[in-house]
Amino acid sequence: MTDLAKLTDALLSAAKKAGADTADAIATHGTSVTINVLNGALEQAERAEGTDIGLRVLIGKRQACVSASDTSPDTIATMAERAVAMARLAPEDPHIGLADPDQIARAWDTNALDLAEDAPEPSAAHFEQAALTAEAAALSHKGITQADSVAAGYSRNAIHLAATNGFSGGYARTSHGLSCVAITGTGADMERDYFGDSRIYAADLMSPEEIGHIAAERTLQRAGATKPPTGTFPVLYDERISTGLIGHLIQAANGAAIARGGSWLRDRLGEQVLPKGLTLAENPHRARIGGSKPFDAEGLATKARNIVEDGILMGWTLDLATARKLGLQSTASAARGTGGPPSPSNGNVALTQGSQSRKDLIRDMGTGLLVTSLIGSTINPTTGDYSRGASGFWIENGEINYPVAECTIAGNLHQMLASLIPANDARAHLSRVVPSLLVESMTIAGA
Repeated sequence: MTDLAKLTDALLSAAKKAGADTADAIATHGTSVTINVLNGALEQAERAEGTDIGLRVLIGKRQACVSASDTSPDTIATMAERAVAMARLAPEDPHIGLADPDQIARAWDTNALDLAEDAPEPSAAHFEQAALTAEAAALSHKGITQADSVAAGYSRNAIHLAATNGFSGGYARTSHGLSCVAITGTGADMERDYFGDSRIYAADLMSPEEIGHIAAERTLQRAGATKPPTGTFPVLYDERISTGLIGHLIQAANGAAIARGGSWLRDRLGEQVLPKGLTLAENPHRARIGGSKPFDAEGLATKARNIVEDGILMGWTLDLATARKLGLQSTASAARGTGGPPSPSNGNVALTQGSQSRKDLIRDMGTGLLVTSLIGSTINPTTGDYSRGASGFWIENGEINYPVAECTIAGNLHQMLASLIPANDARAHLSRVVPSLLVESMTIAGA
């Protein structure tokens, strides 16, 4: 495998030689395999492998970023020269800069995070068989007319980050995945749904049969969907899409949005934004979880923190630049690719689960909408006004009555989040552990 540490060292040396005051460099190497099947036969097989490098140079309070997929010495030298030339012409930003040497991570335990399976890459035949098995399981259900987009795959990615402040570190990550889309009906009566699973270790992945069966069962439940009535009703976000609702809160608490003054949470720090008793926690050190990492993209040691605690908004998600702009400290939340500078981002998050099951919440909501799919998005980032296309199931007398589609749900995120009632059905192996969520009142536009 490519020595990524040597590549970042070469990039830093070239940057200094070209005239940079300081610099950081990132190198990644990845392999991926994707197999698609259709109608019991192989439809498509892809394998990709490559190394990418990125360099950020700083001259005073000016910076520039360059990237390439060619790792030759000549290319690295040219990258550094061009980056320095670009930085000299860039506008000044008083908040940019590397971490101070006393801020950077000095020790971490990647073995404890267990992010990469130490095993050979599975064969293409293995993935083909898994996808065929999932497709056959879906098609075994009466009423399923086709299994579409049945895909199995694997990836392994390694990353190394280094900077002139003395930081140097890297780690690897693997992922195994399998997904299936099932279709019922034809023409205007066609309905589809899906299911999939993704894990770091192949042994943790759900069986292909189970994935195919769940996709088919979900699809058959959607047959004959109609529009729901129009009015104001409670709305239950199914666990499979509830992360999107909490994602709006996470996005609004991002330091970049706060620094721009473009967040509906900008004046809510220290205030109640979720019901009392609910905590939204971020933990980057969960073993075998895709969003875990030992350090951030600026070399700061990651740590657990509460974004919301007992319903109170505790702080923003910050990298170094946004923290300096806001007069705060970084939360070690920087993320970056090879082609741009760091920016704040969240990894693993978990919302407090409730004491009731999803079935209990359906029973207690009486009449309303269970949302299992969201389409499109109209979210006002400064006011929190919310409107999305939705489909799912209409609830009457506390029971699922019939499938619905082609409706719009609307509200305001301030009020929606303040009235949340969580179920207890979150899947613990996901990076974002969020249960089904009941919003007490939203406007539904249907028939």
